[in-house]
Amino acid sequence: MVCRFQQYMQETLGIGVDEKVLLAVSGGRDSMLMAHLFLRAGYPCILAHCNFHLREKDADLDEQLVRGFAVKNNIPFFVRHFQTGDYARQQGVSTQMAARELRYAWFEELRVQENATWIAVAQHQNDHIETVLVNLTRGTGLQGLQGILPKRGHLIRPLLFLNSTEITATVQEMEIPFRDDLSNFSTKYARNKIRLEIIPKFREISPDFDEIMRENIAHFQETYDLLQSFIVPIREELFVCEDPLVRITRAKLNRYIHRLPLLYELFKPYGFSKNVLADVQRNWTGESGKRFHSPEYELLLDRDDMWLKTRVNREYKETVLEIQEDAAVFSFADKVFEASVQHHISICPSKNILQVDFGELQFPLKLRFWKEGDYFYPFGMDGKKKKISDYFIQQKIGLYDKGNIPILVNGNGDIVWIVNYRLDNRYRITKSTKKVFTLVCK
Repeated sequence: MVCRFQQYMQETLGIGVDEKVLLAVSGGRDSMLMAHLFLRAGYPCILAHCNFHLREKDADLDEQLVRGFAVKNNIPFFVRHFQTGDYARQQGVSTQMAARELRYAWFEELRVQENATWIAVAQHQNDHIETVLVNLTRGTGLQGLQGILPKRGHLIRPLLFLNSTEITATVQEMEIPFRDDLSNFSTKYARNKIRLEIIPKFREISPDFDEIMRENIAHFQETYDLLQSFIVPIREELFVCEDPLVRITRAKLNRYIHRLPLLYELFKPYGFSKNVLADVQRNWTGESGKRFHSPEYELLLDRDDMWLKTRVNREYKETVLEIQEDAAVFSFADKVFEASVQHHISICPSKNILQVDFGELQFPLKLRFWKEGDYFYPFGMDGKKKKISDYFIQQKIGLYDKGNIPILVNGNGDIVWIVNYRLDNRYRITKSTKKVFTLVCK
């Protein structure tokens, strides 16, 4: 068993014997076997145990078992206690999802802290099959049918070469102590119902069900990899990163726009559903300016391009900074401003420098972002009133760009400056100006 473990670690996972591994050990038979195998194979490792406080005394006994193993074998031991029920209620998620989020966040924090290369979890072949069946019920598509990957980021699964029968036999043979989590035998959880009720029925129909499923999963993985070999080059050609945005030229995407399955695969890393992308198709030849959303991204249909960006929370867009008369240096969004007042008039023509009649200002001034309905009297345009949205169109400022341009507002509500673009004519310096207010945007 130790030889098989070493072979899997080195040949399948590519993990060297000198690479430090964080072992996620719950105290169950799977993770306790994993800990023993790492110890026997001589890998440098640390043990991490989560006490979720969901099973009263049983959870404390689990912690005691893992701690005892670590002390006996002189392995660094770390434990974190979580109030999982409270977290689940606060986040509005299930207890299982809460425990998952908490443990993986802590594992990564601990991995970095202790300078470990990998995080090892003790999932095995039966978990692999269960995951595929669970994903079938959730509609995760071909990607979900790959099951559990042996390696993902810093996460490795060193027991995927074993099934549960082999694990049970090895634990008995090696006389490894472990504790059963009784919640694993409750069918109120979907995964347990699949393990305890659904899979046994499949085995009645086909005694070789497990082997057939492993072969199917391998085929699914090969098919997914083949699909990606076609999709990735197309995505790399179309999706041009112009940090913080991604630009997609509509003329180039036009050849793929009516093929929804292909469109879905292209946008999959950004989380857009097929329904949303079908809406993109319907609006493809319509007016520009339409926006489409995934949980984390926004897609803008502009005139010649599509633009992708992470969704900006509403609180950020409604940010307002008050500027007092004595303010000298301050920041807003990603820009730094330096304010000063001079008694002499010396014009410095630069888009990033504002110079206005100090006597016309009412403090506090405000910096905010553009809003629908904003208007001003552009300097140098005959002093006529103009909507800022129309000004943006004339200046060919993109819809995403205009949403990130700061607007300087006087205390009386007048717009004084579209930062880095245009001054309001009402606040220009005149012959009667006594003091000049200067604002430099850096």
